[in-house]
Amino acid sequence: MTTEFNELLPVSHTDKSQIWIIGTREQVLHTINEFYVKRIATDRVKFTPIVPAPFANGKYMTVLER
Repeated sequence: MTTEFNELLPVSHTDKSQIWIIGTREQVLHTINEFYVKRIATDRVKFTPIVPAPFANGKYMTVLER
């Protein structure tokens, strides 16, 4: 990834681990719900907003910061 893209990421650069979810909008929403039900994420607000993936046409992404 380029430095410009890294600067645009809406997540902080701390020592927290990140889980990137990339896929169709439906796949991303399903995975967010699955992570919530399985208690991998304790709250849906821990995910960044779903945005179009800048590196893959037709794909969307979100990031879970743990």
